[in-house]
Amino acid sequence: MATATAEGVITRASAPNRIGRAVEHWALPAVTAVAMIYLLIPIVVMIIFSFNDYQGKFNFIWHGFTLYGWLHPLDWPGLPNSLTNSLLIAFVSTVVATVLGTLIGLSLTRYQFRARGAINGLIFLPMATPEIVLGSSLLTLFVSTALPPLNGIVPRGSLFPLGLTTILIAHVMFNISYVVVTVKARLAGFDRHLEEAAMDLGANEWTTFWRVTFPLIFPGVMAAALLAFSLSIDDFVITNFVSGTTNTFPIWVWGIIKNALPVQINVVGSIVFLSAVAFVALTTLRSGRAARIR
Repeated sequence: MATATAEGVITRASAPNRIGRAVEHWALPAVTAVAMIYLLIPIVVMIIFSFNDYQGKFNFIWHGFTLYGWLHPLDWPGLPNSLTNSLLIAFVSTVVATVLGTLIGLSLTRYQFRARGAINGLIFLPMATPEIVLGSSLLTLFVSTALPPLNGIVPRGSLFPLGLTTILIAHVMFNISYVVVTVKARLAGFDRHLEEAAMDLGANEWTTFWRVTFPLIFPGVMAAALLAFSLSIDDFVITNFVSGTTNTFPIWVWGIIKNALPVQINVVGSIVFLSAVAFVALTTLRSGRAARIR
């Protein structure tokens, strides 16, 4: 009887422990799943309503399935031009910001020089500054570059007239910070002995960078480029300040939703999202395959 009682006590005592271990095991996956569902709900709604056979001007209520929006993704006045501007600005600003940001990240990580700490602090300023403050400051900067009238009579405009050029300058400026931070995070765990081994085997600095350093930091550089592209293509606040009469996709959406909400907005958003997911998936598969080969 004593043994049975002891076993019963052990069994009763172990039940709460099993429950606690189960909660501990499933708590993090459950919270992660809830967070992912919360983040993905707007994207799922956007994709679903890109197939909506909406009636009237606003794509708010589900009326039925149709492929019209996907077959005519640019069939709305002003949309092709604004989307072209956004893609052009995003591509050019991403390339410039990624090149400059990668070089800055390498310099700040590898070398010791005066004002290195100050530059590290300045890199965070565009990320910490509210966009409305950054946009108004850039607008003031561009407007203040207006040239004085020739002979006091003939107006000569500005060195930076508001338009594609000023948008590009603004996007490169705030994208560089994100690229530098991302590249520095990748370089934090970089093994310098690999470079030293390459140079011991006869490679010069240029060859070592392209054959050893760059392939190893490439995932970080690619992540920085994707982040810069995403930030550029959907930026509204700063772009609205410095765009002048130039329309980008976010500015066009902001202007059109006052009178209509066409299905093409959902289609373009879905295409951008699915393209980014596909690109990341292909890059991940390529990296995993290369790792298995090595």
